[in-house]
This record gives sequence, C-alpha cells and structure tokens, in this order.
Amino acid sequence: MLKNAKPKRFASLFRALDRLRENQSGVALIEFAYTLPIFIGVGMYGTETAHRAVAQMQVSQAALALADNAGRMGQTGNGNIAPTIQESDVVEALTGTRLQTQNLDLLENGRVILSSLEVRTVGSGGSARQQQFIRWQRCKGVRPFISAYAGGINTSNAAFTGVGENRNVRASTNTAVMFVEIQYAYKPLFGNMFAEGVIINQDAAFNIRDDRNLAGGLNNDLNPTSDAATCDKFDAT
Repeated sequence: MLKNAKPKRFASLFRALDRLRENQSGVALIEFAYTLPIFIGVGMYGTETAHRAVAQMQVSQAALALADNAGRMGQTGNGNIAPTIQESDVVEALTGTRLQTQNLDLLENGRVILSSLEVRTVGSGGSARQQQFIRWQRCKGVRPFISAYAGGINTSNAAFTGVGENRNVRASTNTAVMFVEIQYAYKPLFGNMFAEGVIINQDAAFNIRDDRNLAGGLNNDLNPTSDAATCDKFDAT
C-alpha cells in the first residue's frame, strides 16, 4: 500500500500543476501591468507636446492682438486734429496683453516689446533719401531680452532697412507700423522628462489705422512719469 500511495500523491501534484499551467485568468492583468507604463509615458509625452503647441499659439495671438490694439490707439478721438499717442495709451495696450496671457504668466517669464516703425527723409537735395527708423519703443516683462532692432531707434544709418524676418517689414510715408516682439521662456509640464525648456519668440506687425501725429512721439501724460513702460525697466506690472 505504501508503494501505491507515493505515485498517487505525485499524480495529484502533476494534475494541480497542469491546472495551474492551463489557468489564464490573470494573463490580462499581467499584460496590463507590462503595458501601463508605456501608455502612461506616451500619454504624458502627447500632453507635453500639445501643451507646448498651445503656449506657442497663445504667444502668437498675444503678439498679434497687441500689434492690432497699438495700431488702433487714438481712434477714439473725435477732433479733426490728428491725435498724439499718450504714454497711458501704450500702458493700457500692454496691460491688455498681461491680462490676456495670465495663464502663461507671460510677463513674469518673458518680455514684450512694442516699437513704432516709421520713415523720414534724411539729407536734402539730390542726396535726400527715405530712412526707416524706430521713433519710440516701450517694453514690459522681467526677462532681460533686448529688442533685435534697438539699433534702429532714431537712427539715420542707411543699414537699418526695416524689421522682421529679412527686414521685410517697412513703414510707408506719413504712416507707422506697430511692431511687436515677444520672448517667452516656456516651462515644460513634466520638467525635463520629455522636453527641455525652450524660448518662444513671436513677432507681429500692424499698420496704424487712422491719422496720427507721428512727430509728437509719445506724450508723457503719466504722473509720476516713472510709470511709463520704458525699456530700461524689467517688471511685470
């Protein structure tokens, strides 16, 4: 009897092993455990890519909106005299940009520069020529970004031919172009896991809409005058 008992015990063990081998009730769970990190990684990468694309679009829209709003400054005047733009007009336009981009903290992580591109006659007689120049420039934001066209401020240098890519943005006689430069330090959602922080640069330009007293430049109507958004300041308010 003892001789027969041992094979029966092994037979029961073999049957249990066979049942365990044929049991697939946990296969789906194991497969899910293996693939879950991959799906999470792909999802996070897609989210990061979409977030960066949205930030790029919002910065682009902010640049276009500011250039458009700056082009409309002075439109509310009802007089027959061409208005002179006030410092407060520029401050209001920049404030609008700050409010529009609050979710990005644009001014806390970037810099907005607004320039008035104009044209004037340099020289006289046969040597007279039309010269592109920037009459005034105003800035807002904490990032130490200097305009790529700062050399064109009140210049008579013939080498300054305009702004924008390939210097193809130029003002016409008796009008001005409101040109906007924005630099924004983008911060990834998941740190440097999928992408490193990048600098987003966007430009935009709009012609002024109505007659404007260009020779007047900017009339400083602020009190104190330190409230003007001059480019020697680096603040977000």
